[in-house]
Amino acid sequence: MKPSPSPPRTPSRLSDSIRDQLNMYALAASAAGVGMLALAQPAEAKIVYTPAHKWFPINQWYCLDLNHDGKADFKFYHGSFHSTATFFSAHSLKVAGFAHNVIEGAHGSAAVLYRGAKVGPGNVWTNPALMYRRGDADSGTFSTGQWGHVAEAYLGFRFIIKGKVHYGWARIYPPVLTGYAYETIANKAIIAGKTKGPDVMTVRPETSHGSLGRLALGRK
Repeated sequence: MKPSPSPPRTPSRLSDSIRDQLNMYALAASAAGVGMLALAQPAEAKIVYTPAHKWFPINQWYCLDLNHDGKADFKFYHGSFHSTATFFSAHSLKVAGFAHNVIEGAHGSAAVLYRGAKVGPGNVWTNPALMYRRGDADSGTFSTGQWGHVAEAYLGFRFIIKGKVHYGWARIYPPVLTGYAYETIANKAIIAGKTKGPDVMTVRPETSHGSLGRLALGRK
């Protein structure tokens, strides 16, 4: 005698509480996946751009951390001098790199670069570099340095990250820093003023590892 066939199984129904827990788990997993993707995207970026609007302080060094690793790469000095006795006044702006970091130069001072210029291997480098010195004296006005009559332009940088050479730039509206960027790939040139595109990531100083306020007091 053959056993009678078992009745077909009907799918068990999940309780509302279990279903809710699974839905929450699925949402959490999905959110985690999106978060991991968002974290992975910066690693793919080749250019890291930081917008800024920072006046260089008078008669103080201001330190700049190009790649937000908490260490100053370059420093600026905005000097001002005025003498009522000799009727002489002057303003100056100079830049210097820490350690082996250097500035693109031209004709004995910091080079003036414009949007689209290539900053990379083969360029001329110097350190430190005068940007401008200008003022008034009994003999008249004077101006030295490539940046003496520049409204807004770019500085080119070559600096070291973990022993490797990288390139970057800073946009300056003298004496205001209006933005800066660097190339994450070692020994690869960067285009001055490039701030948009699939290979560009924009970050804000307050979300970076470094602190511009702390760095303004000196290299830490």
